Amino acid sequence: MGLFGFGRKHAKKQAEEAVEESKELDESKDAEESAEKSDQTSQADHDEAEQSGKGPWDSLDSEAPDTDEYLDIGALMLPFLKGSELRLKANSQTGDVLGATITYGSSSLELEPFAAPKSLGLWDEVRADLLKANPSCKEVNGVFGKELTLPVKVKGKNLLTRVVGIDGPRWMLRGIFSGPAARGGKEKDVLDGYLADLVVVRGDEPLAPRDLVPMHAPITPNQRRGEAEDSESKDDESAQIPGRPEGPFDSDQQTEVKTTLSRGPMFSEVR
Repeated sequence: MGLFGFGRKHAKKQAEEAVEESKELDESKDAEESAEKSDQTSQADHDEAEQSGKGPWDSLDSEAPDTDEYLDIGALMLPFLKGSELRLKANSQTGDVLGATITYGSSSLELEPFAAPKSLGLWDEVRADLLKANPSCKEVNGVFGKELTLPVKVKGKNLLTRVVGIDGPRWMLRGIFSGPAARGGKEKDVLDGYLADLVVVRGDEPLAPRDLVPMHAPITPNQRRGEAEDSESKDDESAQIPGRPEGPFDSDQQTEVKTTLSRGPMFSEVR
């Protein structure tokens, strides 16, 4: 009897200990889940902060990369990419540059900079228009935020393209990836990095939303340096003109200066 009674007390004690251990396990599990959620939140915040520091960049951004060795095509300053080729799309009648395409390996990236409103971005609106116009278009999350995958038919074949849009101060840059860069792999990583290093030069010209920001034929870093040296040389020559009058010009001298400047070299049309 006493042995039976001892067994009941022992069983009761074991049950109480099991309940206590269960509580401790639950508390430990809750603590681990809370820590895991906290880590995930911290990682998400880190990723978001890291993404916000990525390009493409505005030319007036203090953190924008140095463009001394970039190719200048007007609205875009293009970084050097070994093994890549640049093609410009131009209007056959006016010669106006309408876009730039970077080819790398079997992939390409088409770039078009557009003017945008001061206060609102343009990509949400453009993306909605593309989704509405193309039933096969899908919206996905990508390196640069919301982007689209869009099959296009080229020479009877359906090819997948990836369309991204980045809003900046008074501009939106659209990039269209095709080839392997539209799916994944090394070429995608390389061209994603290329796009992230771009610098957009919006300029002060008043433009309506969705107008292309003006582009021009490429100017290399050496050409820019040569122009700067020529400008400095002309300034030095002007400063050393013998018999140059000091003080303000009279009306005759002012007229002569204006006439001389008006007969300067003409700009040739780019075709």
